[in-house]
Amino acid sequence: MTMNDLPEVGQIDRLSFEIPWSQQSFRYEILESDHSYMVVLEYHQSRSPSRWQRWLHMTPVPKHHIVGYGGMWNVVGEAHISSIAVHPRARGRGWGEILLAGMIKRGIIIGADEVALEVRVSNTRAQNLYKKYGFQIIGVKPRYYRNNSEDAYDMRLNILDEQILKQFEAQYRAIFERHRLFDFFSEHEP
Repeated sequence: MTMNDLPEVGQIDRLSFEIPWSQQSFRYEILESDHSYMVVLEYHQSRSPSRWQRWLHMTPVPKHHIVGYGGMWNVVGEAHISSIAVHPRARGRGWGEILLAGMIKRGIIIGADEVALEVRVSNTRAQNLYKKYGFQIIGVKPRYYRNNSEDAYDMRLNILDEQILKQFEAQYRAIFERHRLFDFFSEHEP
């Protein structure tokens, strides 16, 4: 994520959460924090050349836009996922799973022992995705969400467990091959 991404990221955040992050919070995470990893998922759509472009041998400019974003903090051996959001019009296509897989991979690269996150107890769709990747519910955080005082599950993934790591690597490869993705986030050294 760069500062140029903030208008689109801010829009996704406002459409996804009742209490969105401030632009100042995003700026801090991008520019000042040594422990933050912020990522965007861009969708690139190559348009077919128009009749005039073909005649002039011009290649159309690819159209791209941000469809989701995620944030993660490196806190004493823990890769803590702070946020995952996908634009409402882009949901249901597996892009939240792509963001999750990228952040887990980054957690492995930075040497974290586990990946942690909080999820609303009512958000069974997200819980099912996290469980698919091996996350376990280890506790409940009462009244965690400020907007309605809903409880949150504390979910964790032990990435030191070799069996979990092997399963994750297979899932990661499969999702990236299936969607023909380029990962400029998790594969680069911190």
